[in-house]
Amino acid sequence: MDFCTPDIADEHPEVVQAVELQFTSYGGLKRFYGPAVTVKCHEDNSLVRKVIATPGQGRIIVVDGGGSLRRALLGDVQGAAAVANGWRGLVIHGAIRDVQAMAQLDLGVFALGIVPLRTDKHGEGQSGIPVHFGGVNINSGDWIYADDNGVLLADHKLI
Repeated sequence: MDFCTPDIADEHPEVVQAVELQFTSYGGLKRFYGPAVTVKCHEDNSLVRKVIATPGQGRIIVVDGGGSLRRALLGDVQGAAAVANGWRGLVIHGAIRDVQAMAQLDLGVFALGIVPLRTDKHGEGQSGIPVHFGGVNINSGDWIYADDNGVLLADHKLI
């Protein structure tokens, strides 16, 4: 996966949007791209776990966790499951945990921060709906491009 988000932005300025948040990369895969699958949840990763258990087919799970840093929406067990099920990465508007283990996985993981606390499990959340954070609206099927320069969004595949 050889690409650079600034080059994509320069080549396609009319179709890309930058997610206006300062994510940190925690996964072993430092650049990744693919179509988005959206999840909206708050301090409950039940739905994230459910989506991870489905075939990923190189897609990216985009999680709107409301920006909460109180509970981790992803940990090492679910990260390993994501790899096993063929997910390429996750972009999380929230927190993760188990960062040392996450760095060893062949998975892109961008999140706002870390916290050691796991979530409660109430089975709450929604998937496949438009989510909004970082100044952009993200729909399932949109294309995500992420590297150490940031996260770009496009409504179709660019590379």
